[in-house]
Amino acid sequence: MGIPLVDVKAQYEPLRAELMERIAEVLDSGRFILGPNVRAFEEEAAGFLGAAKAIGVANGTDALVLVLDALGIGPGDEVICPAFTFYATAEAIVRRGATPVFCEIDPATLNLDPVDVAERVTERTKAIVAVHLFGRPAPLNELPDRIPVVEDTAQAVGAMLGGRRVGTLGAAGTFSFFPSKNLFALGDAGLIATNDSDLAERVRLLRSHGSRDKKDFELVGYNSRLDEIQAAALRVFLPRLDGWNGARRAAAARYAELGLGEVCELPEDEPGHVYHKYIVRTTERDRLVSALTEAGIASASYYARPLHLQPALGYLGYGEGALPETERAGAQTVALPIWAGITRGEQERVVETIRAAAAVGVSS
Repeated sequence: MGIPLVDVKAQYEPLRAELMERIAEVLDSGRFILGPNVRAFEEEAAGFLGAAKAIGVANGTDALVLVLDALGIGPGDEVICPAFTFYATAEAIVRRGATPVFCEIDPATLNLDPVDVAERVTERTKAIVAVHLFGRPAPLNELPDRIPVVEDTAQAVGAMLGGRRVGTLGAAGTFSFFPSKNLFALGDAGLIATNDSDLAERVRLLRSHGSRDKKDFELVGYNSRLDEIQAAALRVFLPRLDGWNGARRAAAARYAELGLGEVCELPEDEPGHVYHKYIVRTTERDRLVSALTEAGIASASYYARPLHLQPALGYLGYGEGALPETERAGAQTVALPIWAGITRGEQERVVETIRAAAAVGVSS
């Protein structure tokens, strides 16, 4: 039997009866867009995060675009962000007509390097998008305090920094509930959290074509609304999130306990890390991945081609060698199986397979 990278079904299967009951209630109500479940989830999410406002949207990418729009980001503006992240981070900036300015990462954390960020600030810098990558909080308190920070929290819902939930520390936080995330929906879904009431009101207008009543249109907006069925499912899952994140942290600790660190560089732990992905580093990635695949164990190499080297962003003028730590991480990192519920036996198989592959490499 194979071991997947993440087993979402294993997490929702015990909740199937409750899920089906909530979904049936939505079907019986006939309310599918911006109904009572969306309103309730927004209130519950705001309470969980410790944010003044939470606004449900269609997906995490839209959440980024909407926040940048609400902040007035547009043509001629620069937005600093890491290149070692998912494409949507930069895509949202480009969609607003602004220019992504890619910064280097800290090789120990894989998050943006605040020293490098400060060196890239210009008079045209209007925002910083700080990505809490793979579930580890980015160093927000080390970023320039005069520039609005948008927290891309797609991979770190529930993570903590300085006693507060990430996604509530900057101008706004954006969340994705894609099915593989720590808090997941049954399809696409997203959220924006903010403590700025004016920003929240502008986002609410933008998500619904810039209108409050479908008659008068105050802004040129979008059609990006969280639907009732996804909100109903998220309301079932949200109360379990802290428990699921705790299980991920326990699984991460178990990889170290099983001796994985003897053959790979393990991610540094910190109390707020929620391990959306479990990322190790090795200079023998191809051998490791090949051995895992042969053993029926899933793995993934995320951002092997970082954003500054992506064809669609070639017009920005970055070339190989522009961000050496980012490129090194792209060549050396690999994600191993982790989810809330992965068993010790499954993790032992992963570690044994990697150790065997490493032993072959030493002897050859």
